[in-house]
Amino acid sequence: MLVRDAKELVNIGRNAVWGTFQGRDFKIPEAIKEKYSEHMGVFTTIKTFPNKKLRGCIGVPLPIYPLWYSVIYSSIQAAFKDPRFKPLLPEEFGNIVWELTILNPPEEIKAPKEELPSLIEIGKHGLIVERGNNTGLLLPQVPVEHGLSPLEFLEYTCLKAGLPKNCWKDKSTKIYRFTGEVYKEVEPFGNVEKVKLK
Repeated sequence: MLVRDAKELVNIGRNAVWGTFQGRDFKIPEAIKEKYSEHMGVFTTIKTFPNKKLRGCIGVPLPIYPLWYSVIYSSIQAAFKDPRFKPLLPEEFGNIVWELTILNPPEEIKAPKEELPSLIEIGKHGLIVERGNNTGLLLPQVPVEHGLSPLEFLEYTCLKAGLPKNCWKDKSTKIYRFTGEVYKEVEPFGNVEKVKLK
């Protein structure tokens, strides 16, 4: 994806959230819908500026919606529905930065359990752990930001799913990996750059 397209998508997310503050739906031009009609998963991460503390992060992990809609949905959810945080306030809007992770479809890692850590590349893969009704997802940038090894990354994703950290060894647990491109605002309403994870 081109950086200018990522900037356009960030603006779509921002405008959707601002429209929510104003009690109105954000109208998307048909040309934009056509341009971003491909079905893709997206996560929106909102951080405070300049201290870069997490303020909300929710996404659409699977390519079930057009890209433009996934950005709107995930932006509104991250701003107002992340259960870890209070809903975003209008006075915060000028002091936050947007980060979009555009996801490729996940693939199940079908290999002997003991081989799983060797099949996870830090800085490239995100993970999904699934067992029964429990699901946990961590984005590719998470292990980079926290200095995790592939094994630790697996364990943290298990914990994110509300499961024991060694649940990845269980035969009933499914492990998926995925890749993605990460784009972030340098400053509120500022330029957008592609994040190099490695």
